Amino acid sequence: MPTRFKSLLRVCLLFSGAALFLGSCQQKYPPVLLHTEQGDIELRLFTEAPRHANNFEKLVWEKFYDSLLIHRVVQDFRVETGDPDSRVAGPGMRLGNGDPGYFLPPEIKALPLRGALAAVQQMGADSGTKRSNGSQFFIVQGRPQTEATLDAWEKKLQIRFSPEERRLYEKLGGAPQLQGLCTVFGEVISGMDVVDKIAALPRDANERPLEDVRIWLKIKH
Repeated sequence: MPTRFKSLLRVCLLFSGAALFLGSCQQKYPPVLLHTEQGDIELRLFTEAPRHANNFEKLVWEKFYDSLLIHRVVQDFRVETGDPDSRVAGPGMRLGNGDPGYFLPPEIKALPLRGALAAVQQMGADSGTKRSNGSQFFIVQGRPQTEATLDAWEKKLQIRFSPEERRLYEKLGGAPQLQGLCTVFGEVISGMDVVDKIAALPRDANERPLEDVRIWLKIKH
């Protein structure tokens, strides 16, 4: 498959129930540069999750994210940030409960493939609504899956992946255990090596990197 087509397929491949279909692929949003102390990551936002994409772009313009910490790292799974409490967090402080004062309804369409930009699901008594934290997000680092691992996830989660979903998880990698649970609203278009570097950092019992890693985001023109 040509590289350009594979990239477009990855951006636009969505699912509704068990059916996959191609999204619109309009280039509505400019790229976003996520600068970290470990290197730069370039992001593209999806038009298929407009509430999340618009909210993310707004927070970037407002410099909401500047100087926040990457507060949770799970190697081969996800790299998480966006907690406003992390801006002034002391060493060892447990993070992940902060928010901007609001939540977002789910827009669950795109698959959580490797490089996916996804909203953190808001936990709590009503977490079954799958609503999103208003600011926290993560990048899926997930490794390529095998037939055996996908079979195991199907059994554990009591779901069934379509043949096309299985092919994408096996070829591109991702976090199939998150399918249908969180909103994917963008993807990494360059800098996955930086994501891998951050994911390999030593961390404490709360999965926070032992060495602070701060972020700054800006809209690219």
